[in-house]
Amino acid sequence: MGRRIAIGIYAVLILLPLTMVLLTSVKTLEQTFNNPLGIPIDEGLTFANYVNIFREETMFGYFINSSVVTLSSVSLTLLLSCMIAYGIVRLGNWLGNILFVLFTLGMMVPAQVSMVPLYDLILTLGLTNSLLGLILVNIAVTMPVAVFILTGFMKTLPKELFEASTIDGATNWTTFVRIVIPLSLPSISATAIFLFVMHWNDLLYPLLFVTDNAYKTLPLALLDFQGQYETNYPMLFTGVIIASLPMVLAYVLLQRYFVAGMTAGSVKG
Repeated sequence: MGRRIAIGIYAVLILLPLTMVLLTSVKTLEQTFNNPLGIPIDEGLTFANYVNIFREETMFGYFINSSVVTLSSVSLTLLLSCMIAYGIVRLGNWLGNILFVLFTLGMMVPAQVSMVPLYDLILTLGLTNSLLGLILVNIAVTMPVAVFILTGFMKTLPKELFEASTIDGATNWTTFVRIVIPLSLPSISATAIFLFVMHWNDLLYPLLFVTDNAYKTLPLALLDFQGQYETNYPMLFTGVIIASLPMVLAYVLLQRYFVAGMTAGSVKG
């Protein structure tokens, strides 16, 4: 009973702000300030914000920028992390352990600490105000956590699989593609969702490296609805909902892989 009560309270704490965001997104600015928590029964709700945010704002371009940066960052990070994790597992000696520790130490460096050297590096390379610069930074920043998760799973794979593939004459690349990747799909899917959420919601690095409107991502573009003296909350919350839809869709489609990936490797058979 205590657990159910705690879950119920947690659900209410989640649903209340979510409901407020949804209601505000279908109000006008005047309705929001006159009745911020209620439903305007007399005037009714409007979906004009969802139309105007694409008609009057360049939101579609921001959506494309976020999609390019996120999908490219996730794909390249997963590809490189899978190969690194496989290399660490196959080495299996002190060298593999040292490499694993080095990548793990990368998780301990706060993003704020590396802001100045990263900006200096990107500026020197001429990659400010470019999607390529954001992609490279995302890969470098999230590589440690991806390697950590995938290495932990691949270590649970039976060594007999690698020995059998070697006896059959398979190369390391063949073993990696035909054996390791299929068996690691649950963990790879869970890591993909984790990386997708991190990259899609990232505001720090676009705010740091992008000043041109043509290269803004969705989180950075949402700041345009906040002024010094007034904030357009209906348009802001509409943008938040639109920005959240891809994450919700990705989780719904990959939910079973996400749950399996989080529990995979926790118990060694």
